[in-house]
Amino acid sequence: MSKKIFWFIGVLAVCLIAIVMLTNAKEDSVVIDYEGQPFLGEESAPVEIVEFGDYKCPHCGEFNSTLLPMINEELVETDKAKFYFMNYSFIAADSTTSAQFAESVYQELGNEKFWEFHHLLFENQTNESGQENLMSDEFLSAVLAEVATQEEVDKVKLAFSEGKAKDAWDKDMNTASNLGVNSTPTIYIGGKEFTGQTMDDFVEMVDESTDGK
Repeated sequence: MSKKIFWFIGVLAVCLIAIVMLTNAKEDSVVIDYEGQPFLGEESAPVEIVEFGDYKCPHCGEFNSTLLPMINEELVETDKAKFYFMNYSFIAADSTTSAQFAESVYQELGNEKFWEFHHLLFENQTNESGQENLMSDEFLSAVLAEVATQEEVDKVKLAFSEGKAKDAWDKDMNTASNLGVNSTPTIYIGGKEFTGQTMDDFVEMVDESTDGK
């Protein structure tokens, strides 16, 4: 009987250790490669925030119009964090089209112009009648023309048609896949997935990430 009790206690201890190890592993931050990614803020800011998004996703549109301005004001402009965007294009074929076009804007016209286009693209997800816009080459070019010269638009269109942004898009998609991203927007703060519900939760997680550095 005593041997059975000893064996049971041993098995229980191993199970408890395994649970603790799995819990700690989940809480550990993951390493995300941000090199060559568009971002808002100062490069020296201590905490990385990244949104995995789809330009066809209405929830990403809401995030861009409501929460991102608050994040920018409270965290980015105060140099507490920098904000990245990476593509997880999964909703429709033109999710990929718009993502690779935006990557072309970033590569050809730079970070500042990318963000102007990025915000405007989300603002134009739907037309005046509330229907989703088809993000065709023509539509994307027209949106870009609102913030860029015709020469710049032509430059981006050429790069896009030559598929120059595909590698950057593939990198984003592989990163999202490796992290297990399956919806948008998915947010990571300091290498940990954000699962909170409020802006206070968001700020608190940034502060915790700062303290951990």
